[in-house]
Amino acid sequence: QVQLVESGGGLVQAGGSLRLSCAPSGRTFSSYTMGWFRQAPGKEREFVAAINWSGGSIYATNSVKGRFTISRDNAKNTVYLQMNSLKPEDTAVYYCAAGPRNDATMMVANYYSYWGQGTQVTVSS
Repeated sequence: QVQLVESGGGLVQAGGSLRLSCAPSGRTFSSYTMGWFRQAPGKEREFVAAINWSGGSIYATNSVKGRFTISRDNAKNTVYLQMNSLKPEDTAVYYCAAGPRNDATMMVANYYSYWGQGTQVTVSS
């Protein structure tokens, strides 16, 4: 059974940093685009960042540009989301996803085939 397992979430003060990791199990995702999405209470799931299989294409939503960095290590079958200068509005459950797209549709949740269970990120003011 294919699973995506996120880790690294937690409680941090505003201005702090966290690094999320996503380690798929059951298969390798080195040829897949990997994305991060988040969902805050009472809000819809939104795109955060995505990286294609080679790392040559990266997309990020405007609100996290300059603060969040997505990267991947295909040898470790792991994708990361480094989050710096965190703000209270970044508080959400963060989800890792894997999909076959390799263009701007990497920002669209419907194009992802596999999802993790999510990890909670809470930023206090």
